[in-house]
Order: sequence, then C-alpha cells, then structure tokens
Amino acid sequence: MNDKNLRFSTSVIAWPLAAVVAIWVVFWAEIRFSLHLNDWGIFPRTLEGLRGIILSPFLHGDISHLYNNTIPLFLLIAALRFFYRNQALKVIVFGVLISGILTWLIGRSSYHIGASGLIYVLASFIFFKGIQTKYFRLVAVSFIIILLYGGMIWYVFPDVEDGISWEGHLSGFVTGFVFSRLMKTPEYQKTPVFDWEKPTYRKEQDEFMQQFDENGNFAPWRKIDEEIFEDHYFSLSPKYRYIIVPKPEPEISEDEMNVP
Repeated sequence: MNDKNLRFSTSVIAWPLAAVVAIWVVFWAEIRFSLHLNDWGIFPRTLEGLRGIILSPFLHGDISHLYNNTIPLFLLIAALRFFYRNQALKVIVFGVLISGILTWLIGRSSYHIGASGLIYVLASFIFFKGIQTKYFRLVAVSFIIILLYGGMIWYVFPDVEDGISWEGHLSGFVTGFVFSRLMKTPEYQKTPVFDWEKPTYRKEQDEFMQQFDENGNFAPWRKIDEEIFEDHYFSLSPKYRYIIVPKPEPEISEDEMNVP
C-alpha cells in the first residue's frame, strides 16, 4: 500500500461545500419565495413520488432538520473523497439513486425528504469498507465513524422517534454496506512484497539469514555442547518448578511471653 493514494486536493473541500451550499440555497428559496417543496419528496409506490428519488436530498422540513444534516454531510463527503477518491462519485450518485429507490419501495405512505439517506450511505460505506480493506489508516477512519456517528444505527429501526424516516435511513445503511462489498479498492489491497521475494535479494547480504545454515538450523546453537544442550533444553524432567514455602511463625517478644 502506498500512501500516495491518500492525497489532498481542492475537491476534498469543494465537493462537500457544494453539497452543503445546494441544500441551504434550496431551503433559503423555500422561505424567501414561500415555496412548498416537500411535495417533491419521495412518496412510496406512486409515479409522482419517483421524482423524489433525485430531489429529496435537497429538501428539509425545518432549520433544525437542515442543520443536523449539514455537518455530517460535509464531513462524510470530504472523508469519502479523500480516502476513496476513485469510488467517491459512484458512491454518491448511485447511493442517492439506490437508497431512494429502496425508500420508494418500502416506505410508508408519506413524503420522505432530507439528505440523511445519503448520509447513511456514506457512513455505512466508509465504515464497512475500512474494516474490509484491513489497511490501518482506513480501519482507524472506521472507528472514528463509529465514535462520531455510531448512534445513528438506532434510527434504522421503526418507531424510535416520531417523524423520522427510518425507511430512508435503513435504505441508505443497506446501500452503503452493499457498495462496500461490490466496489473494489485495489489501491488498498496490494499483496506486500517482502525483501526475500525481490529479484535483487541476496542471502549473503542479509545479516539475519546468515544466522542459519543451509538446512535452516540456527547456526549458533551448534556451538553449544551437546550434553549441556540436551540437559538444559530437552530434558523431560523440568529443573524448575513451583515450590511451597511454609509460612514462618510470628516472633513473640519477651514482653508478650511474660504476660500472665
């Protein structure tokens, strides 16, 4: 693994910033022009509700809903772009589509809006993919995800909180997990090449290997007297055992002895 795969670029900031600006501009437009865009969200199992698959991530019910989605959306897109540069665009685009379709299929008959479906896609993908790569930096990122957003898992279950689209959360979580299994990250899964596997390797130049003979025996041991070696290293009767030491009797002073 080469850490050159982890490199900062303007897109690490530009992508999440563009996403955050977009959802805030839409919310501002709703208030400024008295628009009611909630009807453009996902309404399950209706043709009209299909448009919400693309539009619902930009729609939010109130300022609290918007604010709660802003910070995790920014951080998770930035992390995705930095650590999974080659997969980032696919995860975002197909994450919105697939999680939206699943929400349209399993959701209650109500409008489902908000960027939280995408947030669950991102958190799920980054967590599971980091564990699967077994690369220490990405595993550390997975644990950071758990530390910051581990509590999100409760909101994929029904009736945890009124007014929450657990269907959207569950759809995003499942989508992120599936993506982590299907999307390959060969840049993090290269088989390490050890020194002795390289064409330039020479045993006579390896100080460690010089300690072994042609049969793989540890050479310095041959200098040990055979009788002493067998006595101390291969004796079937261990010379050292746990022993029992009697507890000493407490000393009695003369004054205590003379007490009637």
